[in-house]
Amino acid sequence: MASKNNFRNVFTTVKIYALALTVFTIFRFILFISEIDRIDQSTSTADIFYSFVMGIRFDLVICGYIMLIPYLILTVNHLIFRTQFLKTVAFYFTLVLFAFTFAISAADIPYFKQFFSRFSVTAFEWADSPLFVLKMVMEEPRYWLYVLPFVILIVLFYKVLRVILLSKKQNNNRPAILINIVVSILFLGVMFVGARGRIDEKSPIRVGTAYFCNNPFLNQLGLNPSFTLMRSFFDKRREENKPIELMDEDIAISNIQKYLNITEPDPTYPILRAENSTDTISELKNIVIVIMESMSAAKMERHGNPNKLTPFLDRISNEGIYFENAYTAGIHTFNGVFSTLFSYPALFRQHPMKESSIMQYRGIASTLKTHGYSTIYFTTHDGQFDNVEGFLMANDFERVVSQSDYPSEAIKTTLGVPDDFMFEFSIPILNVLSEKGQPFLSVYMTASDHGPYYVPEYFKPHNTDIKKQIVEYADYSLEKFIQLSSNQPWYKNTLFVFVADHGAPLSANYDISLDYNHSPLLFYQPNIIKENRIYDKMAGQIDVFPSIMGLLGIPFQNNTLGINLFRDERPYIYFNVDDKYGVVDQEWLLIVTKENSVGLYRYKDGDLTDYSKVKPDMVRKMKDYAESNLQTFQYLITKQKL
Repeated sequence: MASKNNFRNVFTTVKIYALALTVFTIFRFILFISEIDRIDQSTSTADIFYSFVMGIRFDLVICGYIMLIPYLILTVNHLIFRTQFLKTVAFYFTLVLFAFTFAISAADIPYFKQFFSRFSVTAFEWADSPLFVLKMVMEEPRYWLYVLPFVILIVLFYKVLRVILLSKKQNNNRPAILINIVVSILFLGVMFVGARGRIDEKSPIRVGTAYFCNNPFLNQLGLNPSFTLMRSFFDKRREENKPIELMDEDIAISNIQKYLNITEPDPTYPILRAENSTDTISELKNIVIVIMESMSAAKMERHGNPNKLTPFLDRISNEGIYFENAYTAGIHTFNGVFSTLFSYPALFRQHPMKESSIMQYRGIASTLKTHGYSTIYFTTHDGQFDNVEGFLMANDFERVVSQSDYPSEAIKTTLGVPDDFMFEFSIPILNVLSEKGQPFLSVYMTASDHGPYYVPEYFKPHNTDIKKQIVEYADYSLEKFIQLSSNQPWYKNTLFVFVADHGAPLSANYDISLDYNHSPLLFYQPNIIKENRIYDKMAGQIDVFPSIMGLLGIPFQNNTLGINLFRDERPYIYFNVDDKYGVVDQEWLLIVTKENSVGLYRYKDGDLTDYSKVKPDMVRKMKDYAESNLQTFQYLITKQKL
């Protein structure tokens, strides 16, 4: 009779595993359906199936961590106590932890849509105030779609888990103790293997384990977002996520001096060089920099988009100086603001503007102030987001105009006022600055092309998709700004510069979506720029500041990693995507992860072949260039030589 009650702890645990794996698979299927357009005809059914199988491996890791304590409780109860109380404890412990992971799975879907990356600790670095982020998400209707499956699945999980764990049917027969102890220990070993994810003794399962094919979406589909969140949290706390150590800093600095043609380096500031002689400066021009939210170059018709989303930006790109191969430094707004205004790269997940001790940089505002410029920054929303206001004010921006400055009735979402309202609101302020008789630097950070989306009723888009409509509206706002500016007395004496904070992952042939970093870069002013020019040279967001100074002939001391694009050229441009970086030239894309795995691709042809093994010299040159720049910036930060 005892055999009828054998291994009940194991059978119960297996049922819970099966239940949890089913829920995780449903969330993975929802993500798959929501991103189905990333699956093309070249993708095999076998690869799709394998990505779901890979997903079970990662789900087993999470199940193993969660179920360890409940399994031990159930085992002790099965072998010794046999009480309903211990089963109840196991029930609530299991329910709470799995509910938390299911909530992460639900949140991961819109997160992936935005960043083309699974959920990580970066999600909690969007703002100092979690309430701000929560409101921003809740005000985007599309994100509510993922609340419904979460609610349904958590209710079903609760009901089935009650049946599995809290059934009133009790078999009072004693199990065969010895065999049950042996089987329980063996099953515990199986659980540990599942939680480790691999049998290989050298390494447990890693994020890179999920990468098995040439489709970057399927490679990420197998990941469990609770795993990536947990991994990123521990990675962030690990030693290697402190100041980067990609190469010897002396070698890095020496390389940079060669790249920048610094023959007689300053003994204190090793990359400092004088730019533009004093006899090149003429009348000081006003400078307006518009950092456009999510304005990937791929949204423009000139870069192949057929939806006519940016007619104004496309038109004026043929009336100024346009760089076709420009890339942002990172994939977050704080990267875009920092790198555009201070000409330094993004260092993986480091957030330079959120340091508790704000560092002083010799950026464009500080430099122009020495020439008598007024400096101002406009944003549509809360100035404390990403600590922008405090950081910029500490770095010589005299004023930051943000949500608190606008009338309350104009604030439409958590992201504040619409773009065109910000532009219109700024005109009288710039008029006042102009009337002081001194030039001004005015920087704008738009926000409309970021959820929660708001399209004003007075704007009539041509497209029906809200994500296309909002790009049309953002372009309309730029046109309105130029029209309003053209009626002002300071317009003819003002250089306008347009660049994205980052792009958007519209397409992804590789583990990095180039659309996320490929940005428009336009210098515009018919009264200053007499001849339209199109450059195909490699350019970076970090080059905006020195290039403005070069174009206008303003002398300054350049202690940045940016170059004057009107005089100098780069062999490559590099950019960061949180846990990896990319390096590109006219033909090649190099992708390097923090674990130092590499891939080399002919991206212009869409070639998915990895050439890293057959072109090691190319890999070395591109890596050396990027890592010398990144390591030199880390040196400047650590030694406070900024």
